[in-house]
Amino acid sequence: QVQLVESGGGLVQPGGSLTLSCVASGFTLDSYPIGWFRQAPGEEREGISCISGSTPLPYYADSVKGRFTVSGDKAKNTVYLQMTGLKPEDPAVYYCARATGYSDVRGCYNMDFWGQGTQGTVSS
Repeated sequence: QVQLVESGGGLVQPGGSLTLSCVASGFTLDSYPIGWFRQAPGEEREGISCISGSTPLPYYADSVKGRFTVSGDKAKNTVYLQMTGLKPEDPAVYYCARATGYSDVRGCYNMDFWGQGTQGTVSS
């Protein structure tokens, strides 16, 4: 049974940091790309990062490039999203998803399983 469980969301001040975790079960990280997405109220879901075992460099959307870092721990079958320099426009529900495709230009695509999401809030 494929499952993705996110954790690590919370409230931070502008400029602060959060690290999100996505624990995968029912498959191994080597086999599929894993993407991070976020959705703010009234906004469309945005793909912000994607990591794939078949490519050396992860994908980042311009909105988070230089501030967010994605990494994977194969032993724990977990993908992390380290978020630094958080801005007032970053609050959203953050999701991880399993993908069947990866592109250098668009990141993860054709997602087939999603986690339940974790809320990240930035407020002074």
